[in-house]
Amino acid sequence: MTISNSKYPILFLFILLFSSCQKQVECNPKDFKTGTFEFVREIKGKKQTSTFQRTDKLQIETYQGKTDTASVRWVNDYEFILQKLHPRSMAEEKAISMRILSTKGKTYTFEYAIVGESKKQIGTVTKIN
Repeated sequence: MTISNSKYPILFLFILLFSSCQKQVECNPKDFKTGTFEFVREIKGKKQTSTFQRTDKLQIETYQGKTDTASVRWVNDYEFILQKLHPRSMAEEKAISMRILSTKGKTYTFEYAIVGESKKQIGTVTKIN
């Protein structure tokens, strides 16, 4: 059984057409290393908002009128570790691993978990300045 040579160009064009239509996820993590941000999440049916400022080495977050400071250690352009500088409990002593998954305009989607734990959560942050 032989395959006609005239089918190859059609097959090639078909493959090229579908491979060029794949959705590319935008990701510019360097745009989000520093600045002022807002994180909105729902806890027990209520919207909770925190704002934070991030420099190359620090993140200062305000949530429900309380301010916390954490060190920021970038692992690479997509991942960093947060470690509270003044923990008030054993739970706050644990570092949090953050990974930027995608960016779009002034927002980024990330996953986070306590370092060493497998349960990850996903959130979205908006850069406000």
